[in-house]
Amino acid sequence: MLAAVQTRVLSTRDLGRMKWAETYALQATLVEQRKRGEIADQLVFVEHPHVVTMGRNGHDKNVLASEEILAKSGIGFYHTNRGGDVTYHGPGQIVGYPILNLNDWKRDVHAYVRALEDVIIATLRGFCVRGERSPGATGVWVGDAKICAIGVHISRWITSHGFALNVDTDLQYFQYIVPCGLARPVTSLRALGIAAEHDEVKAALRSNFAKVFGYETEN
Repeated sequence: MLAAVQTRVLSTRDLGRMKWAETYALQATLVEQRKRGEIADQLVFVEHPHVVTMGRNGHDKNVLASEEILAKSGIGFYHTNRGGDVTYHGPGQIVGYPILNLNDWKRDVHAYVRALEDVIIATLRGFCVRGERSPGATGVWVGDAKICAIGVHISRWITSHGFALNVDTDLQYFQYIVPCGLARPVTSLRALGIAAEHDEVKAALRSNFAKVFGYETEN
């Protein structure tokens, strides 16, 4: 008699626009709930007001403006527990925070990050954009320009943080930082001539996420 195959379920939620600090607190709550098995794996979509965040491996020199100047420009600044260096979030950018139990997939940080890149590359392909990896750098690139930043945190094999895909982001805001510590340009779908609606990009991300990680979607 064949053993039953356990179905892995992904629950998705869209927070709309929410301040970074509030989302950070929500992630912490979801992580604890996932550790206790109270919720299924989650893919959380959100759009943040203008904010710069510094990861665990960040360097102050990669923030090109003081906190006072950032504040005057309407940009928040926070240190965070994700990996990576400095990054910018803002309107026009789709941020995805997967809260996953990697015990049910692969206990492999490298494989997890590469899988996130696969999700973005597949999503871009659906909009006729060729996304690629860049040797020695995390994230997804179009030519020499970064279109998606990735930075994660893993605690007891439960993930948090994730990816930030530039859809129709105002790229001028990246002038305040050296994105991810790399002095290379950034781009967006809009800058590449792709007029994509956020809802259709999120739908593509959700579908590709489920395919790459082997989920059935709950909602």
